[in-house]
Order: sequence, then structure tokens, then C-alpha cells
Amino acid sequence: MDKIVSLCKRRGFIYPSSEIYGGLANTWDFGHYGTLLKNTIRDIWWKMFVLERDDMVGIDASILLNPKVWEASGHVTGFTDALVDCRSCKFRTRADHLIEDRIKNVKVEGLPMEKLTEIIRQNKLTCPRCGKGELTDVRKFNLLLETQIGILEDAKSKVYLRGEIAQGIFLNFKNVLDTVRIRIPFGIAQQGKAFRNEVTLGQFIHRTLEFDLMEFEYFIHPSQWKDTYKYWMENMWKFVLHMGIKEDHLRWREHEEFERSHYSKKTMDIEYHYPFGWKEIFGLAYRTDFDLKNHMHHSGHDLTYTDPKTQETFVPHVVEPTFGLSRLVGVLIQDAYREEEVNGKVRVYLKLAARIAPIKAAVFPLQRDEELARAATQIYHELKKDLLVEYDDAGNIGKMYRRQDEIGTPYCITVDYDTLKTKTVTVRDRDTMSQERVPVDKLSGYLKEKLR
Repeated sequence: MDKIVSLCKRRGFIYPSSEIYGGLANTWDFGHYGTLLKNTIRDIWWKMFVLERDDMVGIDASILLNPKVWEASGHVTGFTDALVDCRSCKFRTRADHLIEDRIKNVKVEGLPMEKLTEIIRQNKLTCPRCGKGELTDVRKFNLLLETQIGILEDAKSKVYLRGEIAQGIFLNFKNVLDTVRIRIPFGIAQQGKAFRNEVTLGQFIHRTLEFDLMEFEYFIHPSQWKDTYKYWMENMWKFVLHMGIKEDHLRWREHEEFERSHYSKKTMDIEYHYPFGWKEIFGLAYRTDFDLKNHMHHSGHDLTYTDPKTQETFVPHVVEPTFGLSRLVGVLIQDAYREEEVNGKVRVYLKLAARIAPIKAAVFPLQRDEELARAATQIYHELKKDLLVEYDDAGNIGKMYRRQDEIGTPYCITVDYDTLKTKTVTVRDRDTMSQERVPVDKLSGYLKEKLR
């Protein structure tokens, strides 16, 4: 993980947030290449699950919602973690993570707080930060982040930053039915920020206070839930493999009853094998009619659906595929990380699938020469019309190759003196380091075919 974090900062993927002020725990900033990678994944997801389908529509709901939404959804009372505090340095951490990190072969999921406290006391576990502080008893803390709205101090009211992006979809269920010509079964998709007051150590961007999600609520007749659940399991697996992640680093795991969220009747996770263990990256939940029923009860608005063919009226049930976008960026970088020895030196590169690489090709002049630079610049501008490409002349050819390798650029194009004579360039493959001469006038088509 140290190598991954170092690479991400060195090459402009991910930076520690607020670093010049000492940082802020569990917050990270995406740099240029991290943003390009994240946006590319987001666009592929939107195309695959929304634009290419006839049974899916999209929305972009507000981050701030009426606080009654979170009371109705059960998040105010049921959205909690078991935490402990250090009596010396006041550091707060999750009790289950602390126990799992310190004690081998112990299973703590679903244990009551009293039992977690007993395990910590019996094993004399101390603060993971200062190393000596005694820990408090385990207590439950709500994960919703609070803020206030209002101009005057005495007129402020408490609201929550959304802990999930699903509620805005449920609130707009009727609006979508009334304004878009669509009928059950159908989905409402959304991408955006969510916030959770979570505490974790050493997991990079796997678990953060602020994160990006991509998900949809797929509304169905209750009799359809098993077939629908199986269908989305298959499609989620296809998507994660389409991202280029090695299949043996992935697995499905079903939640046991005590693990499931308060709204779920069945939940399964696609987990990735991190250096710190198997952890969730995507989740698939059968939320039944929990959300729509609760919002009907608390708001007084009718959220039922009447089938136009059978005239049956019912509260739709929901299957919810959730994809962690910012979390997926970290997984892709880690899964693509490679080291190999070349001529006695270690070469580091990211073996990202070409379809998701932040930069598809880089163009170099072989040397700092005006004529070569003009030719290289012209090629760069032509390619840039259709592809994400980069121009680089800041160093010798070996250093420029190494930089692009670490960014994950699949192809490097070198403009040399033969280019001026033969109108051909050298194209280098990132993974094999093999080189091929390609005519300049066929270069765009060559790259497009390779990237496809």
C-alpha cells in the first residue's frame, strides 16, 4: 500500500487532502490523472447502464434533503458504527477494525458492544495512534454527517449530508413516473457524492468521509425480485471484469443476517482482495418496499404504482446495485500495479485496461530539436481531436517512457529523424515494450483499433 500511495501522489492521481495544513484524516484529493480515470469509469458506467438501455432513466438529486427524509429512512436511528476513544490522546477508531487488526482469527461481525468491550479488555488492547492510551467502552455513533442551514445563528436548523444517494431517487419516484414515459420494471440511476462519519486506519481511499457512488434503484413487482436479483448479479460481475480487474482478486460474499442494513432482505458484495484483506467494492441489495412504504407513511403522499395492463395497484419493490466509484479508482490502480526488472533496473507500470487508461497515448520528439518538435506537435494536435493524448518533451526518451508507464499510458509515439523522411513514427506498447513503425496518416486509425 505504501508503494501505491507514493505512486498516486508522485504521478498526480491522488493527494492527501489539506496536506499543507497537516491533512485531515480519511480525506483525499483526486489529481489530474485520478480525475481523468474517475471520469472515464463514470462515463463508461453511465453509457452501459443508462444510455444503452430502454428501462433506465437518470436523475441528479440534491445532497441536502429535508431531515425528515433520514428519519423516515431509518438512518437517524439505525445507521451506526461501534467506536472506542483513547482516554489519553482522544483518538477515535472502530472497535471491530481494531480487534481484527490486533488479534488473529477472530470474528467480530454482529457481536454486541458489551462483547467487543470485553475482548478489548481481556486482550489489553491500547490506542492504535499513541500506543499507550486506555480505551473507553465501545459505544455506538451515528454515521450521518450533520450541518446547519440558515443565515441567522438562532434560525439555523440541522440537516444531514446524505449518507447514501438512494433517498433522492425514492423521493422522485412519482416525479419520474409522471414526466417520463416508462413503466415497471425500470430503474432510476444516479451518480454523486455521499458522506459518512466513518473512522478507519491505513486503508487509503477504500473508506473515506466523502466518496463517489454510482447506483440505481430498479423498481419491480414483488414477485420478480429473485430473477431480477440474479440478473443484476450477472451484469455487475460483467462490469467489474470489463474494468480489467483480475478475476481471481474478486469474489461474491453474502451478508449474514446481523450484517445487513436495516432496509435490506438480501445483500451481496463484490469484494476485492486488498493487502489488508477482502473488502467490499460493490453491493447488491434487495430493499423490498421498505423505502417507498416508509416515505408514504411519513409524508402522507401516495407512492403506489398501478399496472396499466392488469390494473393491479402495489408498492413497488426495489433491487439496488451500488458501485463505489472513488473506491474503484483505488482498486484499479492497485490491481494494475506492476514491477519488473529491465536491464538491472526496476520498471514500474500500471497495466490498466486501455479503455479506462487516463491517457491513451503520449507523443514525444526524440530530442529537443525545433523540426522534430514541430512534427510531434502537429501529430499531437491531430490525435487530440479524437483521443486523450499527452505531449511531453521534458527529458530523455527513457525518462519519458517511465513516466508514461507509471501513469498507465498504453502507447507512446516517438517522432524521430526518420519521421521527417518517411512520414512514419515509432509506437511503443506499454506492457511488452515492443515497438512498431506506423505511417503518420494511419496513426489515428491504428490507435483506435488497438484501444478498441
